[in-house]
Amino acid sequence: MSRRLAQGFRSEHDRVDAPPVRAVVALGANLGDREATLTEALRSLARLPLTTDVVASEPIETIALTPDGPDPDAPAYLNAVAVLQTRLAPSVLLGFLHAIEADHGRAVRVPGAARWQDRTLDLDLIAYGDVRSDDPALLLPHPRAAERDFVLRPWLSIEPDAVLPGRGRVDELLRALQTDGGRS
Repeated sequence: MSRRLAQGFRSEHDRVDAPPVRAVVALGANLGDREATLTEALRSLARLPLTTDVVASEPIETIALTPDGPDPDAPAYLNAVAVLQTRLAPSVLLGFLHAIEADHGRAVRVPGAARWQDRTLDLDLIAYGDVRSDDPALLLPHPRAAERDFVLRPWLSIEPDAVLPGRGRVDELLRALQTDGGRS
């Protein structure tokens, strides 16, 4: 992340008087009561400070992905996308997302650990306005969002004109995935 951006988003208090920013959060769960977990996670998003207007897609069920591709033997995922308005800095919002995951039994994220595991809850910050960051602690937009049908399809269902910063229109990205036999 650039020094200016990092200084500009030092804490949630720095953004109290700033206009809200549109953020996109992907939700997924494949362990436990997936539907109840997603419902409670959405309630938690709606209770975040300096955050309003949480709109969520209907959940879709998808096959678990592994580094080798889809795994039909793994528990299926329930996925959704939420769009919200927030004055929280992106790093603060991401911290809240990790706390919500932990509240639902998600193991603490460890840098370098396997990311292809079954999960009680997975919350990914997909986009935060037009912010772009290559900081390993805060990659924006999410580097694999354009490759994920389970992100693009629910997002498109609530925002037909959605754009993934730096990648293009979500409907075009989804169409390209489907044409290329993209991931589900």
